[in-house]
Amino acid sequence: MSLPKVLIINQPFNTNTGGGITLSNLFAKWDRDKLAVACSGYLLTEDMDPALCNNYYQLGYKERKWIFPFNLFSRKYYSGAININDRVNTREKVVVEKSEFRVKLILDYILPVFDYIGVSHFKSKTKLSSSFCKWLDDFNPEVIYVQASSRESILFCIAVIDYLKRPMVFHMMDDWPTLIGVKGTWKNFWKSKIDKEFRHLLNKADLLMGISDYMCEEYKNRYGRNFVTFHNPINLNFWKKAQRNNYQLPKNPTILYAGRIGLGIDKSLKDIAEAVKKVNKELQTNIKFVVQAKDAPGWIKNYENVEHRGFVSYENLPAVFAEADFLILPYDFSKESLSFIRYSMPTKAPEYMASGTPIIIFAPQDTALVQYAEKYKWAAVVTENHIDALAEKLKKLLIDKSLREKIAKKAKIIAETRHDSERVAREFQQMILNVVEKK
Repeated sequence: MSLPKVLIINQPFNTNTGGGITLSNLFAKWDRDKLAVACSGYLLTEDMDPALCNNYYQLGYKERKWIFPFNLFSRKYYSGAININDRVNTREKVVVEKSEFRVKLILDYILPVFDYIGVSHFKSKTKLSSSFCKWLDDFNPEVIYVQASSRESILFCIAVIDYLKRPMVFHMMDDWPTLIGVKGTWKNFWKSKIDKEFRHLLNKADLLMGISDYMCEEYKNRYGRNFVTFHNPINLNFWKKAQRNNYQLPKNPTILYAGRIGLGIDKSLKDIAEAVKKVNKELQTNIKFVVQAKDAPGWIKNYENVEHRGFVSYENLPAVFAEADFLILPYDFSKESLSFIRYSMPTKAPEYMASGTPIIIFAPQDTALVQYAEKYKWAAVVTENHIDALAEKLKKLLIDKSLREKIAKKAKIIAETRHDSERVAREFQQMILNVVEKK
């Protein structure tokens, strides 16, 4: 099978973000010289994987323009092609060390103000520079694979598509359009305007993809177009090298959460800590709740049975997941959080399944995650927003070995039948080939 040349917009290949992991698994069997990535400098890091793609264009100061006064404190990124194999070259051109203070200042204080006064959606614009157009012409892609999550990225994708006049595949990762227009004095204006621009981008697509079945059903109704589900596939051989098969519990069992903290998750993580505390007291057990994340949540110091651990390399994840006694997938129950996560599917879900460790889901009923788990019975599910309900489920799992083994084995079967990268990648390849051949 001769695969086409693909230009990927707005998502680099890496193993430390959900989008990067999903992209890496979907394109794992592609010829490296037939892939190229164009994305903004703030998305590029030292962790990009050159084994899958080595042709990058960093959208920097030549392409991304800020209006006054935002141009006074915006970072100036290098513009141009980057050879990822050349680490010296990469460190000179990619801003590897992003200031945590600067990022926190922008996300927690500056952007909320911009959102409220209605200027965040036009504070910057990414345009096609002459050097970027030359890079596009030199690569000469046969198809464009697009992700977008903001008005700026929507308009940039439209500009690239109009310039290249090639077929386009659009892949939606989460329902960010729902959150646009939620706050601020101009919320209704921006919600309407961005909805029209987003629909214009979707209408240019030759193939539309979503991250979950629930998202694809909703988007069919919302946008009047068919979406095909492509979630993160996994390399089964990679995950089988450290798969759990023993369901006896040690004296001090562990519950592991591995992933990001923040919007849509933090409140439920704290509730899990409370449920563990309650179970330990009632059953005289010593369960440890481990939060594996970049930073420790602020509340963690108040719980003696909660431990923070930093991220481990992707290579070590199978062993880490298999060593835990339970893996937990939480979502917050607030209205704002539900709007953000309702149709999303965690990248780690199939990784959890393949680990062989029993999975617990603590999330609202009206989510793609819960619907998928309940349909195929690969996890113990708690949909009540109550610490007592979660504690009761934990106690049942602690006592019932057969239940632990049942859901763990079911999860492994689902991972093998629905998330095997060999099968999913072939389907993904064929879909993109069909798009190119139709044109």
